[in-house]
Amino acid sequence: MGTRNFLWDVAKKSFTFGLITFTISDYASILPVRGASMSPTFNPGTNTTFGSRTDDMVLVEKFCLTNYKFSHGDVVVFSSPSNYKERQIKRIIGLPGDWIGGPYSYDVVKVPKGHCWVEGDNSAFSLDSRSFGPVPLGLVRGRVTHIVWPPQRVGEVNRMVPQGRLSPN
Repeated sequence: MGTRNFLWDVAKKSFTFGLITFTISDYASILPVRGASMSPTFNPGTNTTFGSRTDDMVLVEKFCLTNYKFSHGDVVVFSSPSNYKERQIKRIIGLPGDWIGGPYSYDVVKVPKGHCWVEGDNSAFSLDSRSFGPVPLGLVRGRVTHIVWPPQRVGEVNRMVPQGRLSPN
């Protein structure tokens, strides 16, 4: 009888956990940040034991998707324009109607309606809007709000925009 009760308790808890996880995934999720394109914001250090970067885990909220409410400097998760199955994490530099100037160029690009301009914080290692152009807002999957792992890096993700990138309209 004890085994039967134990199995029933495990089944109830598993079902409850699965239901809660399914419900929460509509509003938030936790994702790993891979690579160096967003360093030093994410993955700033290296694991000296293996010589590889340790991935930060981030909290992604999805409430911003209801009306596409984004701000300059938000870090967002989006589907890659070239491969919708691939997720990327970058910072919003420009919103629809903004003029974006390159840091080492005289070229200026206007962000079209329904799009945003995204760039990685580590421009030397980032494949972003400078390579593939503005990203449709429909590809954005959520906004990164907090680092949740590793424990020594837990905290809020700050909004920031590089100086001199937005040109006056």
